Amino acid sequence: MAPGSSSRQQATLLASVLVLLKIAGLPGLLGGYYGSGGGNAGGWSQAHATYYGGSDASGTNDGACGYGNQISAYGTLTTALSAPLFNGGDTCGACFELKCASDGCLAGQPSIVVTATNLCPQGSNGGWCDSPKQHFDLAQPAFGQIAQIQYGHVPLLFRRVSCDRSGGMHFQINGHQFFNLVLVTNVGGAGDVQSVEVKGSSSGWRKMERNWGQNWQDGGNLCGQSLSFRVTTSDGRSITSYDVAPADWQFSQTFAGGQF
Repeated sequence: MAPGSSSRQQATLLASVLVLLKIAGLPGLLGGYYGSGGGNAGGWSQAHATYYGGSDASGTNDGACGYGNQISAYGTLTTALSAPLFNGGDTCGACFELKCASDGCLAGQPSIVVTATNLCPQGSNGGWCDSPKQHFDLAQPAFGQIAQIQYGHVPLLFRRVSCDRSGGMHFQINGHQFFNLVLVTNVGGAGDVQSVEVKGSSSGWRKMERNWGQNWQDGGNLCGQSLSFRVTTSDGRSITSYDVAPADWQFSQTFAGGQF
């Protein structure tokens, strides 16, 4: 036998075994979906899901992201996130693809894409939303598209995906003369806004501060000026929407800008 042939044979045998294990679908051994730390294979991670809000999803409105009427903004495919996923509101507006992973799944294991619009607080659903758990508390119509409602709770696989939006980003201007509160919605791409800047037609660019959720504030007097906004999302991409609000804009009005 040639020198080293035994080692080469052992290496070949080991490689064959690993291929067979992968084909057999043993993710625990190969660090797949359920590897240490929750696992991540092919972009999917492990979590659980429950639902809230009733069959018409009306109970999901006025959540922690500040969207108000979430059904009007994002329909019924929305979710509240446990604190580790919510990240203090930074994840508001992000999109996730979800699919049921065990008992209670609908036939064919369909997947859905949902928008993060709310926080699932600590102690909710028997502790499923407690840190450090990754948990999705779905609007009931969303839950019903991947699992049987009577189960109420199912294991889940999830991954971040791009948000597919049309009609431009929406800027709703609230507040009063020296307190401008701008709600940013309908954001495509990464979806979660990380910074907002505002510019009046007679003033320079100013960085706005996050007030709560996706409400951004500025303390200047912007009345009587046309307004431009620069929005940056969590992936570092920015879009500048010039003069989206005309000089005669009024508080409570909403204007559409560019789109990722």
